[in-house]
Amino acid sequence: MNRIAALLAVALLLAGCLGDSDVDRARMPRFEAPAPASAPRVALVLGSGGPRGFAHIGVLKVLEEAGVHPDLIIGSSVGSMVGALYASGLDAKSLERMAYDINVLEFFEFRLLSGNLATGRAVQDYVNNHVHGETMEKLKIPFAAAAARARDRQLVVFNRGDTGLAVRAASASPGQFEPVTIDGEKYVDGDEASPVPIHAARLLGAKVVIAVDVSAYEQDTPPGVPAEWVEKDARRAKQVRAEAPEADILIHPNIGYFAGHNEEYRRRVIAAAERQTRAKLPEILAALAK
Repeated sequence: MNRIAALLAVALLLAGCLGDSDVDRARMPRFEAPAPASAPRVALVLGSGGPRGFAHIGVLKVLEEAGVHPDLIIGSSVGSMVGALYASGLDAKSLERMAYDINVLEFFEFRLLSGNLATGRAVQDYVNNHVHGETMEKLKIPFAAAAARARDRQLVVFNRGDTGLAVRAASASPGQFEPVTIDGEKYVDGDEASPVPIHAARLLGAKVVIAVDVSAYEQDTPPGVPAEWVEKDARRAKQVRAEAPEADILIHPNIGYFAGHNEEYRRRVIAAAERQTRAKLPEILAALAK
């Protein structure tokens, strides 16, 4: 038992010693304004939502089948993870297979056993492994990750540098993950500033914006849920409503209130998002035809 305890202590110590980033300065996530001539025609905006983000795959499946190919993908939180993987060249069917195979234990950190917040390094490594270490500017589709600056919750967009680190910062949900330090500044989940970063897509020059909101419908809130959940849902809904008029299409599938991790949940939310996107397809095609 003493040997096991010693090994566990070492593992906890090593986990606690992981730096916020171990990337070269040249790969540090940053923003570079795109040239006006390269402004995207169609931007796909993928929103926050944790496990609810599996629904983004259903949207991608339908858009792909319809021949709708974004020139820019921008995402907050889990939307940045799905967006980065898709931007790397993985098609919707590949993402769906990955969704059914993913094991949440891949993201477990030993430091959680001692009550510490997760570092998110597992998220960074997962993304970088699947994009084969490519930086954001080298992905097949232009990509941007939306994070929030920790000190003032202002939106910050990364479109250059280490893809996994940018996604890690954009997904660092307060209370679950430590803030992520990039070039001396701390960042947290993009959900805090812009759950569905529609305005940022417009600022990047998009002519047509297709946005996906996977958050719960406020009217579906069951009685007895914690007050902080209600407050967070209300804050998120308000932020989305403020940006929604800038989207040509807003896809908001009703995938239920409670999120889950098992395969049945993943299949259900992907299917629900497919149905909603098919229903919106005439509007999407009309917007693209303008």
